[in-house]
Amino acid sequence: MPYADVGGNVRLFYTDDGSGDGPPLLLVHGWGTDSHQWSWHIDALTAAGYRVIAADLRGHGYSSVPETGNTPRMMAEDLHALLDRLGIPRVVAIGHSMGAQVVSILAVEHPERVRALVVLDPGYGITADIARGFPRLIEGLRGEDPHAAAEAIDEWCTNAATPAVIRRWHKRRLYGMPPHVLAQAFEALFVGPDAIGLRPASDDYLARRQCPVLSIWADPGRADWEAGLLKDPASKIVCWEGSSHRLHEERPAEFTLLVGGWLRSLRL
Repeated sequence: MPYADVGGNVRLFYTDDGSGDGPPLLLVHGWGTDSHQWSWHIDALTAAGYRVIAADLRGHGYSSVPETGNTPRMMAEDLHALLDRLGIPRVVAIGHSMGAQVVSILAVEHPERVRALVVLDPGYGITADIARGFPRLIEGLRGEDPHAAAEAIDEWCTNAATPAVIRRWHKRRLYGMPPHVLAQAFEALFVGPDAIGLRPASDDYLARRQCPVLSIWADPGRADWEAGLLKDPASKIVCWEGSSHRLHEERPAEFTLLVGGWLRSLRL
């Protein structure tokens, strides 16, 4: 069965598709969703010659739902253990939103494990003016109607470019999420003691990534900010202005073409 015990009484659901000559890809979803988020992309990536592993993070999808520890750092450790179980020494790790923070942590804490990173509208680099509203959002996630609070947060993730089917898909996933996971994960992303989602903590931590990074943003200001943190000369920043936070779901063919071309340029 597509489950792996990764320690601490946590089992991760995952799929493992393709067997091409390209480097293995690890796909990591965002907050309040699951690995079905990559249904728009897996077939194209396997057809391009990649082995593709897509996992549900702890607390999400079909994976275990622990009472505590639903944080990006623990999620990164789970993925490290999953790759051990699968016998995969190194991957290209691809993450969206919270998943981009998770794969960045994996690359910093286990640099031997990550050959390259692809991060999509990452859940980091948030400025203080935006972060001032986060305590109120977390209070809502811990309140009487946490799913309505999560839906209100998710409205920020879409715009006129987002097809209705994507809006509906994410809303349905959010309402299926355990409330305590939504609250714990959001808090750990941005305001927990080890959080790296806010500047300047983002700057200090992300500058420790040594591998090549392809970073795809919808916001040109945040794209310019991350450009100053990238160490490897093969790194690349791309901005798709006009897209929403769901940019890779809105433009799946363009996303898979961009990732494939960049990986070929690295000669992995």
